[in-house]
Amino acid sequence: MPAEFYYGVEVFLNGLMAGVMYSLVALGFVLIFKASGIFNYAQGIMALFAAMTLVGFQEGQIPFAHLINAVFGTEVHHFGWTMPTFLAILFALGMMLLFAFLVERLILKHLVNQEPIILFMATIGLAYFMEGFGDLMWGSNVKRLDVGIPQGGNFWIEENTAFLGGEEFYGFYLDTLDIYATVIAVVLVISLVLFSQYTKTGRALRAVADDHQAALSVGISLRGIWVIVWAIAGFVALVAGIMWGAKSGVQFSLSLIALKALPVLMLGGFTSIPGAIVGGLIIGVGEKMFEFLIGAPLLGGATENWFAYMLALMFLVFRPQGLFGEKIIERV
Repeated sequence: MPAEFYYGVEVFLNGLMAGVMYSLVALGFVLIFKASGIFNYAQGIMALFAAMTLVGFQEGQIPFAHLINAVFGTEVHHFGWTMPTFLAILFALGMMLLFAFLVERLILKHLVNQEPIILFMATIGLAYFMEGFGDLMWGSNVKRLDVGIPQGGNFWIEENTAFLGGEEFYGFYLDTLDIYATVIAVVLVISLVLFSQYTKTGRALRAVADDHQAALSVGISLRGIWVIVWAIAGFVALVAGIMWGAKSGVQFSLSLIALKALPVLMLGGFTSIPGAIVGGLIIGVGEKMFEFLIGAPLLGGATENWFAYMLALMFLVFRPQGLFGEKIIERV
């Protein structure tokens, strides 16, 4: 096989890795929409806030240090100690669980049985609040996130595949962080599918999504279910924030990864956990292969910025419910 073929395979594999990263964000959207019918605009901000909180705990940063210094004229920024990564992750997870409880207590309990657009607008307000609150709490500077996962090309894969394409091919370049993210995402998805399908709480989540009133009539606590589903979405946001933050740094542009999750949801369907994964893989592979085969040689490159949205637009025209979404039929 010529070297060009193996370079194409390398692009394909890197597309799969990128697709898994997109799927991690899309999972949070699916979980909340599946259980409550809410499109959570704040999911990207949740991933950013979780990553910022993790870095803050790791570095022993004093929350609201800038505000404290401005009010009292002090110059304090850190406690003087650092926290082990595993313990910092547990504390960050605790913060996301507290966040889920507060969202239900302060927002969702007042919006039971409201129109979906009202719930959607509430999540927009929540997103902007969290963005400002995170800036005030941890600062707006770019932060480096290190959780002990190695980064850069995997030399073992590169050395053991260099023979495939002759002298013009130097082996597959696959980022070690992306490989870890793929394994973690697979474990996470399998766990969520099993939880949704085979546990009493998972069945209660689906019942609440189908009909709030019917779920309440059979004794399912709507408020309890919403706390659970937002807590799970917070955990998914923490995982996504760790992976994306370790890859590109913890900065406010990290919240924009939610925009790339939208085409994933349009392809996979808003109510399907496997659909979020398949949609992410299609988007990841599609944009990389389109850039490799058509974008770079014929269009001058930079097609990854718009390819996903064009593909999603085609799906909206021909199959608006997505590949795995349920087709909605209303009787009139």
